[in-house]
Amino acid sequence: MFVRRREDVNTVNWGNGTSSRLLVEQDSMGFAVAHTVVKAGSSSMLKYSRHLEACYCIAGSGAVVEHDGTRHEIVPGVLYALDEHDAHHLQAVDHEDMHLISVFNPPLRGDEAHSLDPSGYSSY
Repeated sequence: MFVRRREDVNTVNWGNGTSSRLLVEQDSMGFAVAHTVVKAGSSSMLKYSRHLEACYCIAGSGAVVEHDGTRHEIVPGVLYALDEHDAHHLQAVDHEDMHLISVFNPPLRGDEAHSLDPSGYSSY
């Protein structure tokens, strides 16, 4: 068993926020867990080609918008799962950061960061 505190792990600036990597590939758990902060007012075009991801909102609010324009409001207590390597826009409302617990399979190495560009989806 091991116990970790958010302030004791590697935190990566992923482009429009931060990701505190609580569990990573090196931990040999078969998945990764991160505390993701999405900056207030930001919009990020994302698509994970190597990972499946599920995100559970614990604070703040925003939306995840599918490639076809379908919009899902995200508030505390809502989970969304990108089960088909889905291209999506992740948006936080203007007045507060959105906090997510993100689970990745296969696990992240822990140093990945997005290269955000309005002309396309960022992936790692």
